[in-house]
Amino acid sequence: MLAKIARNNMHRTVLLQEVIDGLNLTGKSTVVDGTFGGGGHSLEICRRYPGHAKGQAGIKIIALDQDKNTFKNAKDKFADLNCDISFINENFRNIDKVIEAEGIEKIDGIIFDLGLSSDQLEDSGRGFSFMKDEPLLMTMKENPSPEDITALDVVNTWEEKNLADIIYGYGEEQFARRIARGIVGARKRAEIKTTFDLVKVIEESVPNFYRKGRIHFATKTFQAIRIAVNDELGALGEGLEKSFKMLQTGGRLAVISFHSLEDRIVKRFYKKKEKEGEARLINKKPVRASVEEIKNNPRSRSAKLRILEKIK
Repeated sequence: MLAKIARNNMHRTVLLQEVIDGLNLTGKSTVVDGTFGGGGHSLEICRRYPGHAKGQAGIKIIALDQDKNTFKNAKDKFADLNCDISFINENFRNIDKVIEAEGIEKIDGIIFDLGLSSDQLEDSGRGFSFMKDEPLLMTMKENPSPEDITALDVVNTWEEKNLADIIYGYGEEQFARRIARGIVGARKRAEIKTTFDLVKVIEESVPNFYRKGRIHFATKTFQAIRIAVNDELGALGEGLEKSFKMLQTGGRLAVISFHSLEDRIVKRFYKKKEKEGEARLINKKPVRASVEEIKNNPRSRSAKLRILEKIK
């Protein structure tokens, strides 16, 4: 079971050059990296547009991430770069409040890379990966409060129908009802406390052929619960609306999505703005990773990049 996913702790930023090229930045641009993660996009921007001599305007980066731990891991990469970057622990759905607090009126470029970083999967200790036995949290917050929903709450308290609905709706899992039924039955015997507890329940709930499939049988359920815990689709819709308002005319919004639900939201939003005459699509079809990138980073296979330019 555990051999189905290769262990590779080094985070590789997907579609890196395509994103930076597509933003069409200058040395005086203001950019929001709305999902800082491993810091790959911000780092490349700093390298391409190094700061000027003291007193001259240079590129400004506002790096957001709701997982505070990501900054601890990545800040050192920027120590020797002459780069004006602010690290802010916040969800991109609150981009308007962040920009206002920074005293900035308009933004030239915004990046959303919606995938989890390898660091979050491997080192968070919060149960994002079914490959490690960790507490069932799945929250992006490093220190969740008692009021915050966690995966522990979801699997141990939500009704069977609600569980089935989110596993099917957010995970597009064909055996959602069987898995939900299995979760409810298992928790009657004992609380489901860890990732391995949940993996065992899923394994016992799905058919034998499914356990041996190309995609790990727990992938879609874990994805669905994580999306529900963090309200990721709600945050995306809100973040897109607010980000577009923050863009100045000619500014661009680049979004990388990794599954169909996210991509559908992005596509519909972009089409709506184009139809209303407020924006134009930089790429009519999503940009996909090259054969070479997929070879070096299999995670990039499902990535889709869409870029939108505000025209009024």
